[in-house]
Amino acid sequence: MHIYATFAGVVRLSEQVSAPPELARALGVAPIEVFINAFNYLVLLESARVIRQLTPDMGIISRMDRSGVIVTAPGDESYDFVSRYFAPAKGIPEDPVTGGAHCMLTPYWAKKLPKTVFRAFQASRRGGEMLCRLVGDRVELEGACVFYLEGEIQI
Repeated sequence: MHIYATFAGVVRLSEQVSAPPELARALGVAPIEVFINAFNYLVLLESARVIRQLTPDMGIISRMDRSGVIVTAPGDESYDFVSRYFAPAKGIPEDPVTGGAHCMLTPYWAKKLPKTVFRAFQASRRGGEMLCRLVGDRVELEGACVFYLEGEIQI
């Protein structure tokens, strides 16, 4: 069963840094730009094709000083941008579709492109499309999801 879901998250601001040498070794390609925040590296790569063909070294990524690596490139087909997210230190070699990563990606692409609404594709093996909107200091995400767990908690 597919459910259409919305999510709103706080913009995750980032700063540009020089690429650490282990990042290029982990990805097997040279980054064009690298940004960081408290949680992740955001790495701009050459093309959507490079993003789709990437086979990163999870061992190197798991030992880096951030818990995740987001790779992105200008979109292909009808997408504004594509991405993938690797977080082996968290036990997630590759997250199929990541709302939190898009809270960093959306403001990044809003600075690069003259717009605040984007069609995005996370190019994991499962893959997923999202509509991303930058609204002030919030990111709104919409997309299809698969309902897989229901539960109750008592406090």
